[in-house]
Amino acid sequence: MVSGIAKFCLGFFLAIFLLVGGAVGVAYYLFTKMSVNPPKPIFAEEQKQSSPIAKPVSLPTGSNSKQAKKATPAPTPNESPKTQELPPGAYKARVTWPEGLSIRDRPNLDSNRTNGVAYNQEVFVLQESDDKRWQKIRIVDGGEEGWIKAGNIEKLDTATESPQ
Repeated sequence: MVSGIAKFCLGFFLAIFLLVGGAVGVAYYLFTKMSVNPPKPIFAEEQKQSSPIAKPVSLPTGSNSKQAKKATPAPTPNESPKTQELPPGAYKARVTWPEGLSIRDRPNLDSNRTNGVAYNQEVFVLQESDDKRWQKIRIVDGGEEGWIKAGNIEKLDTATESPQ
């Protein structure tokens, strides 16, 4: 009779131990998978930097050698809107967030992402949102404007009255 009660207790505690151990193992596995940062996004502008003059053109092969000679590179981009005037109080800054920043069309997390700026890229800060949590920027090289989360850039020492 004693051995039956001992077997029951031993089986019960072993089952509890296996259930708790399995749950802890699954939780640990899921936690480690969820806590890893996603890969850095590669924006279209970053891919274009390798060939700023012209896009590569695929030439046809085979008997159409005349068509291959007529292939022309893509046109160069239009002049960027660097000559746009800056509003009063605007300043030049540099992105300090290591993964780069997403540019949004409105100053909130639910708005659409329109572009991105890379780490150490220079931007013009045009204004801040009313709650000071967002900053409206213009990319120095591209001229695109949008909103970024505040606190991820540093002001550059150079005074900037108009872009050159």
